[in-house]
Amino acid sequence: MRLRLRKINFRRNGGELLQQRKVQIFTEEELAKATNDYNDSNKLNDDHSSYVYKGTIAGDTVVVVKKPQDEHKSIIRQHFEDELEFLMRRSHKNMVKLKGICLETKIPLLVYEHIPNGTLFQHIYENKSTILESWEDCFRIATQAAHAIDYMHSYAKFQIVHGNIKSANMFLDKENSVKISDFGTSVLISPEHRDIIATQKKDSLGYIDPESTTGELTTQSDVYSFGVVLVELLTRKKPDVTKSGESIITIHRLINTIHHFISSVKGDTLSNVISFESASQDEMKKIRTVAEIAVRCLDQSGANRPTMSVVALELADVYPISTDKEEDEETKREVDVDDLSSCLSCLGMDSCI
Repeated sequence: MRLRLRKINFRRNGGELLQQRKVQIFTEEELAKATNDYNDSNKLNDDHSSYVYKGTIAGDTVVVVKKPQDEHKSIIRQHFEDELEFLMRRSHKNMVKLKGICLETKIPLLVYEHIPNGTLFQHIYENKSTILESWEDCFRIATQAAHAIDYMHSYAKFQIVHGNIKSANMFLDKENSVKISDFGTSVLISPEHRDIIATQKKDSLGYIDPESTTGELTTQSDVYSFGVVLVELLTRKKPDVTKSGESIITIHRLINTIHHFISSVKGDTLSNVISFESASQDEMKKIRTVAEIAVRCLDQSGANRPTMSVVALELADVYPISTDKEEDEETKREVDVDDLSSCLSCLGMDSCI
């Protein structure tokens, strides 16, 4: 009976098509073994819509398995195969690599690479962290993150709305470069339900686009959330929390922090919310520029916010980051070849390339 159910789920979740496209597909048994049957000792966190576990596959490869809660099975959309294939085959260097998927469960399980150096949230608020001691590192991380989100919005074969941009979904690797995670979930979830998932995550409320209460999340919602992350990087102030660790009071204080930040930028009192003790005159100019970008991202109206392409370009002026042009051209060439192959296949000429 269980084997039959796995086969039904596999077929319903598009397994045969993804298998033909040579996407890495894990069995339910493989992931259960990798996580020691989802033992609590391997549990990394619980984000209110899914459980996240650390596991080991192929002997010594450490991965992260994201297991959505069954209560959300009704909001998983159909026909996500194209976007998922693209993400697995061509990921931006500042996105956590999506290694594979398990389709034998009602809701597909996503398997990501494991990033060992913690989240940006932890490094902003933990006193022991030294990674963000310099403004240069803050600018670098902001620029890297902006380019990754811009890639999802503008350069991926299919426009991808992340829907849950926050510092807790940004990881730092061994070189302290930022990598954005949790984007695979947005591919699986129906667009009209993304705002439901986001609002059910108590630790995400402060990052949610105020316009999302009346409609689905969009690329401009991601821009707003990124603006909140910029505020976190610039102020490095953690919202007060109650002993329970989570409270609507926390959200109100975060929102008040944002309003106070916006007022300080517009009123030229930025020094009241940001410590300039270690900043040079040149750095202070850059801080002001980044703060102004954040304010535009946080506009209450999505139509007035800049696109992530504009944000990425403006942050690159503050902190230019090197790009591997050969790698970019190779990615573009691969995408072009795929498109050409699809066209020729329809004409029965795919053997020509």
